Amino acid sequence: MKNIYFSIPVSIFKEGDDFVAYSPVLDLSTCASSIERAHKMFEESTEIFFEELDRKGTMNDVLTSLGWKKTDSNWFPPTEISHQTKKFSLALKA
Repeated sequence: MKNIYFSIPVSIFKEGDDFVAYSPVLDLSTCASSIERAHKMFEESTEIFFEELDRKGTMNDVLTSLGWKKTDSNWFPPTEISHQTKKFSLALKA
């Protein structure tokens, strides 16, 4: 068994009464009724995600398709360069 170590960006969104935890580098999200629970659920989902990749033997294909790079036997997620909130004003035909 081999341990892997990585850091990924995780954003928390409020949707109604729920908190959604999402990471674009895994395209994975979870939701819960509190921020703390959303973080915990995301950690659990990430563990399950990687366990399934390992079990199915699809780690290389899936992580590569998500933009991860493998160096030697270590995986590195894409680097988040910027995270901003942008305002838009659009004229749409309703």
